[in-house]
Amino acid sequence: MSRSVARTAAALLALGALAYTAWVLEVLVRTGLDPVRTYVSELAAADQPLGGLFRATDLTAGFLVLAGALTGLAGTWRRRPGGRTSRTSRTSRTTGRDPWAVGGWIALAVFGAATVADSRLPLSCAPTVDPVCAARETAGLVPATHAAHAVSSSLAMTGALAALVALTVAARRHDRRSPLARTGPALVALEFAATAWTLAAVAAFEAGKGVWALGAGQRLQVLLVAAWLAVLAHSLATDGREGRR
Repeated sequence: MSRSVARTAAALLALGALAYTAWVLEVLVRTGLDPVRTYVSELAAADQPLGGLFRATDLTAGFLVLAGALTGLAGTWRRRPGGRTSRTSRTSRTTGRDPWAVGGWIALAVFGAATVADSRLPLSCAPTVDPVCAARETAGLVPATHAAHAVSSSLAMTGALAALVALTVAARRHDRRSPLARTGPALVALEFAATAWTLAAVAAFEAGKGVWALGAGQRLQVLLVAAWLAVLAHSLATDGREGRR
């Protein structure tokens, strides 16, 4: 990946990570939602006073990450002089492409695109704090955007998890001294633990057994994705500086 491409992807991903953590504004402004109990996406629900703000930040984050991922993919897909890479498979040695990197950038692009879709498919109400909303959701009386939002959210997190794993593996194959190679495995492990917590809490809530600190688990899940994006951006920026030197 050329220096200019690496720097461009780094800038886009860093800004995307920042926008993806806009929900922390709930610490400063009154939202009426309990961060320990509620979905992050409920901040952007159509009936919430600040819903428009959080939908806009989600939209911005999705576009920035999508653009950064496509930039990274374009740089990875470009044939390297002599077709060489370090610590790669036979395929990547002959084509100059690391399949882990290619797959990781594609997964990250899926995450970005699904996050954009998420912002355009908001919940109509907040089921974890509104019993009427929860009852309507259970009875299937809410708008179709609720089901579509669940699909886009699941697709976004699946893409994020795949990208975390693939690009961390690619970083370790390329240069174990890079920030992502050093800290990526720990972030991946924490992300899978937070995802397990979130899924268990969602299952408990849907079964009527409480929320199991659903909001805290999901916020940790989202925060770790943003932290990983920031580390990825730092690694790309560092590669760009090293290439210049």
